[in-house]
Amino acid sequence: MNIATQTKIFQFCPNCKSEQIQTENGHKYLCNRCQFEYFHNTASAVGAIICCADEMLFTVRAQDPHKGKLDLPGGFVDHNESLEVALSRELKEELDVTIDNWQYFYSGANTYLYKDVLYNTCDVVFVCQLPHKPCLTADIAEITEFKWLKFDEIDCERIAFASLRKAVQKFLKQTVE
Repeated sequence: MNIATQTKIFQFCPNCKSEQIQTENGHKYLCNRCQFEYFHNTASAVGAIICCADEMLFTVRAQDPHKGKLDLPGGFVDHNESLEVALSRELKEELDVTIDNWQYFYSGANTYLYKDVLYNTCDVVFVCQLPHKPCLTADIAEITEFKWLKFDEIDCERIAFASLRKAVQKFLKQTVE
């Protein structure tokens, strides 16, 4: 989606309802009538590379964007949450599992198109190596299933988001070599 398409979504000033709202870059919006400013800032998101022996845990997306594609467990960071707290919350919601021994691994820029609004995200990926596979229960509103895939069976092209694809590729390169 380009800036022109994104600008159509914000046709009116949320403050004075004027049509004189403009953007130069799709990030900062300014109303020429009342001088209201809105910054469409980058959203933080977290993902988890969870491994057990030579397998990695993936979820399958139940919703668009990229419905049916592989994803890492995780999601958006809520207000007043740290990255680690957000990741633990998302895992509890999606898979009913508690994991708290995270190690930072990677961050990457991404985009997330939701209801015709393009969000820029900074996806932060953490890694956890488990001694045994936990009992998981999938929240079918968010994910259709979860899969443990052997490292040598992972097809990174099936991963929904570019930033997470890069994280998995980097992890596999470091782990398998």
